[in-house]
Amino acid sequence: MSKPLSDHDRRKQISVRGLAGIENVSDLKQNFNRDYYFALANTVRDHLIGRWIRTQQYYYEKDPKRVYYISLEFYMGRTLQNTMVNLGLENACDEAMYQLGLEMEELEDMEEDAGLGNGGLGRLAACFLDSMASLGLAAYGYGIRYEFGIFNQKIVNGWQVEEADDWLRYGNPWEKARPEYMRPVHFYGRTEHHPDGVKWVDTQVVLALPYDTPIPGYRNNIVNTMRLWSAKAPCEFNLKDFNVGGYIQAVLDRNLAENISRVLYPNDNFFEGKELRLKQEYFVVSATLQDIIRRFKVSKFGSREIARTDFSKLPDKVAIQLNDTHPAMAIPELMRVLVDEEKLNWETAWDICVRTCAYTNHTVLPEALERWPVELFAHLLPRHLEIVYEINRRHLEVIAAKYPGDVDRLRRMSLIEEGGQKRINMAHLCIVGSHAVNGVAQIHSDILKATVFKDFYEMEPHKFQNKTNGITPRRWLVMCNPGLAEVIAERIGEDFIRDLDQLRNLIKFVNDEAFIRDIAKVKQENKMKFAVHLEEHYKVKINPNSMFDVQVKRIHEYKRQLLNCLHIITYYNRKDAFKMLRLFNVVSLTVALLQAAPGYHTAKMIIRLITAIGEVVNNDPVVGDRLKVIFLENYRVTLAEKGIPAADLSEQISTAGTEASGTGNMKFMLNGALTIGTMDGANVEMAEEAGEENLFIFGMRVDDVEALDKRGYHAEEYYNRLPELKQAIDQIAGGFFSPKQPDLFKEIVNMLMHHDRFKVFADYEDYIKCQEKVNALYKNPKEWTKKVIYNIAGCGKFSSDRTIAQYAREIWGVEPTLEKIPAPDDKH
Repeated sequence: MSKPLSDHDRRKQISVRGLAGIENVSDLKQNFNRDYYFALANTVRDHLIGRWIRTQQYYYEKDPKRVYYISLEFYMGRTLQNTMVNLGLENACDEAMYQLGLEMEELEDMEEDAGLGNGGLGRLAACFLDSMASLGLAAYGYGIRYEFGIFNQKIVNGWQVEEADDWLRYGNPWEKARPEYMRPVHFYGRTEHHPDGVKWVDTQVVLALPYDTPIPGYRNNIVNTMRLWSAKAPCEFNLKDFNVGGYIQAVLDRNLAENISRVLYPNDNFFEGKELRLKQEYFVVSATLQDIIRRFKVSKFGSREIARTDFSKLPDKVAIQLNDTHPAMAIPELMRVLVDEEKLNWETAWDICVRTCAYTNHTVLPEALERWPVELFAHLLPRHLEIVYEINRRHLEVIAAKYPGDVDRLRRMSLIEEGGQKRINMAHLCIVGSHAVNGVAQIHSDILKATVFKDFYEMEPHKFQNKTNGITPRRWLVMCNPGLAEVIAERIGEDFIRDLDQLRNLIKFVNDEAFIRDIAKVKQENKMKFAVHLEEHYKVKINPNSMFDVQVKRIHEYKRQLLNCLHIITYYNRKDAFKMLRLFNVVSLTVALLQAAPGYHTAKMIIRLITAIGEVVNNDPVVGDRLKVIFLENYRVTLAEKGIPAADLSEQISTAGTEASGTGNMKFMLNGALTIGTMDGANVEMAEEAGEENLFIFGMRVDDVEALDKRGYHAEEYYNRLPELKQAIDQIAGGFFSPKQPDLFKEIVNMLMHHDRFKVFADYEDYIKCQEKVNALYKNPKEWTKKVIYNIAGCGKFSSDRTIAQYAREIWGVEPTLEKIPAPDDKH
């Protein structure tokens, strides 16, 4: 007699039987899973809502100083699993799904990534939101609800092709529209100067409609808010003409206003001075400041009566953090509101503005700095141009008084760049209008003070700080690498999740055979899992015993993906010698996870080179599965969560002095990869924390780069001196990797040989030697894993909780807390 079916098996059988006979079973299964995903998401969301309302009531009762983090990018990824982890619901949900005969992973895969960012800056903002909630800060993230996020990347015949990311196609269960808080935003028009002040008139109005997303802290019942603005045309938009043709056109023209929140600009570390981008920047700032001032005035829960009118208290109740210069318009806009609308005198308003605002710088690359043409400003934001001119006039007066006769210093420090087309230097505006300016790693902050902002540092040294970036251990360890989190918790308990410094306690297990075995086993399991994922989704078969050597970056010349390419080619060229000597036994897999901005031609050529190298290497029978080069298309947060735990080696190989910090480097380190890198960005501090002997550090330091600049960098010297480099370059130039188009990569070779700002050849020899050390150590798994343990143990500093605690105490003037507030169902 057959065994009776369990409820679980019966449901599974019913669901399979229900699908039988349907032609497109996979589509139906997708729809089936999507419905269940939404049901699960809404159930989890219910657990958030009570805590969300309770948290906001709690803030109204306590009336703490509020922190407003304004960013044009929030690279959130998926929300479901993160919410379950932070609320402690994972086990309950897993069990419920099992009872229903559903696969939790399949449901999680139904969620679209919220890809509202390009890379590091946007993902940092997302990590910061998690930490601000976990540290009990009354904080709000403000940005734009882009209808289309970072593009979907396809690789077609080796080339990058972009597709729109329609992430809202099926709806977003995590957001709540708040039309009652809609705000008007003004553009264009002209100014009128009256005895009682200035009026900005004849403007075009666009409405900003807020959508709120809950941000749960880690098991503390705090739920903060990310408010993203969407552009809406007002009802009366362009309805001046009442003849039929005019009416239809006017309704169609509403799209023009609503285009403001249509799409994320896909440029990373590159400034593109387009009117639509400036509109986006002012749109988010204007709507957000209206919200901040409304909340400041009405500080009683549920009350709409104005409770506060004394703006001198604003800096005691409000901290505004500008994530790079993108929200720099907050400074002139706050001045406009205080002076023109609230009728404060200039000096009082300026003091309030400076004490309220703070600015984070994210790059020293000149091509990334925002410098808006004055004529565009005059057209789009005429009142703000007047305000910027007045800020500059007073700023230059102060400099002239302090450094009499130093005309060159006035020119260097002015907010307005003369010469050719007049431009507004937004970084200068941010420094002058803020009480704190910070870089994002110690070396970066030092470079800012010594070079880019040297004059400003000399004049106001007290403004300049460092806040080394961090990552949230909830998403980047507990959620993406539960196996590793468990192995750690078995040794030192679970408190490291909210206090990452406790990882230091792992050092005492560095010679513990069982611990070494456990760490290596988790890494192997992650590699097997990722190998299966690659085979399923990318149709590539890889050897999970090979070293996973990974470079995850937006493509940019300063990040030197080309140096990695040269290493792969060099290693490939050694195959015959290795074969003869039977030494070709370190198996290496190079995984590149990269995207290029659509308009960045060189970056697209680099992608084509990587795919071309892959076509040759991966099909060479002599190499077999000993070396594979894989370009993973459409890299995003969710793919990072799968790939990072599987990596053995993390490539952080920018030219010293160019990468502000990096955060991918920290994610790899926390997940048990070793780093090969230059002394750049946060790599420097990683080496300090884990011990330089536990990283593979190579290449020029910042001083060496400066010395080489003085001497003059001549690529051909290296080309002529290093035979393996010459061979690799000749192969790229001669069409070895592009036999059908021999000169396909001529311009890359030309750039490397004649105008390479980032000195790839200068670090080539040391990089190859360093890679040989990597290979040698990888053959000794036990010693390799010991270094991994030192790295994980040194990760405490790189928690975004530490970063945010420093911002809170040293910039915002608020105190973080690990206290829990009562849950909604807690009657006490």
